Amino acid sequence: MDEALLRSLTPGVLTVLVRRGADFAAAEDAVQDALVEALRVWPDSRPRDARGWLVTVAWRKFLDATRADTARRRREGRVDEEPAPGPAPGVDDTLQLYFLCAHPSLTPASAVALTLRAVGGLTTRQIAQAYLVPEATMAQRISRAKRTVSGVRLDRPGDVATVLRVLYLVFNEGYSGDVDLAAEAIRLTRQLAARIDHPEVAGLLALMLLHHARRAARTAFDGSLVPLAEQDRGRWDTAAIAEGIGILQAALARDRLGEFQAQAAIAALHADALTAEETDWVQIVEWYDELVRLTDSPVVRLNRAVAVGQADGPHAGLAALADLDAALPRHTAVAAYLHERAGDLTKAAQLYAEAAHKAPDLAERAHLTRQAARLNALRHPRHSPPEA
Repeated sequence: MDEALLRSLTPGVLTVLVRRGADFAAAEDAVQDALVEALRVWPDSRPRDARGWLVTVAWRKFLDATRADTARRRREGRVDEEPAPGPAPGVDDTLQLYFLCAHPSLTPASAVALTLRAVGGLTTRQIAQAYLVPEATMAQRISRAKRTVSGVRLDRPGDVATVLRVLYLVFNEGYSGDVDLAAEAIRLTRQLAARIDHPEVAGLLALMLLHHARRAARTAFDGSLVPLAEQDRGRWDTAAIAEGIGILQAALARDRLGEFQAQAAIAALHADALTAEETDWVQIVEWYDELVRLTDSPVVRLNRAVAVGQADGPHAGLAALADLDAALPRHTAVAAYLHERAGDLTKAAQLYAEAAHKAPDLAERAHLTRQAARLNALRHPRHSPPEA
């Protein structure tokens, strides 16, 4: 059974049912029932027109469920006429499904879950495992999201920016359980890029590819974090880097700069440097200036302070950091790094220890704790025993 094929067909089948008049929640349930039927039947008798088969079976499942629901009997007159079996229409409505799943009425968490279920074709269990929550909790989240969008028509313009943010949220979850969400986000963004000609879609795809290219080098064999400057660049995926840079250059040539293109440009400058020492920090600061102009994000300003510290020296970086709220996530860790580069090891060690207590996960906490211990060892080296 080709699971990838089933997942790729799911969005198109779902949108056909919605176009025919099924509400989103009922249509999604019917499609899932059809997929179960495909898993049972296809290994022995695979249809020539896989999509058409799924549409026919899903529509019948929807009709059966509708007829069994006494509260919807008045709708039987509308749904009772089953279209004749045959090839499914060639129209691809997957793009509209992206917009529906990223509807502004949904919370970001619900939009992510619904996108993975309806567009990505993942099961509720897979999504729950990826987000480390009970399956029942994820099922409730998806059910609420489906009810929320059930009355939304698919013929309204969608917000590309909202879709991109949802996909970026998926990508940043990385990997847990048996689903690689970073890879899934790249797959879905490729799918979106094939359906819409938009420079920011290309920018996001380039950003994902460039970040994902460094994945193998981000952790040591014992699972500890490896900072960018210390990574083995021989472990970077050069094919992904080349593809990402090519996509980015084509997007930038259209002169419609957006935040994902600017982020991708920064990632490309890191990827392009053969060594950490060869990184073009001056140009990176310029791209951060563009990002600040586009987003005015405190997190962007925090990252810019690091880049300023590299381009113009640690004291310039600390001056840029002084203008930011100390409560920002990772503010203390950045301050520790810049104080270390400025030579104040006592202050840096203290800040690394403070940052470790604030770290959002165990891996980062362990990394910051090691940094503090390293500096403390430099400040108070053990005396060698006297020679005999």
